[in-house]
Amino acid sequence: MPKLPVLTPQKLARALEKAGFGLIRVKGSHYYYYNRQTDRIAVVPFHSKDIRKGTLHAILRDADIDLEELQDLL
Repeated sequence: MPKLPVLTPQKLARALEKAGFGLIRVKGSHYYYYNRQTDRIAVVPFHSKDIRKGTLHAILRDADIDLEELQDLL
């Protein structure tokens, strides 16, 4: 199993968009992405730092994306 990559919020947002997610709203510094096919919501915190490992793991779990698929989307 590959290791979790270090990602900026912008890179993660691009990967989610490639996976079929679309931006539905912005509330403060959190961007909400929705996928109509899977009926899932992923929330990405847009801060100036890289996304922490635990936060990235939780976002991927919410989006139902595994590490191999993430590597393909990047």
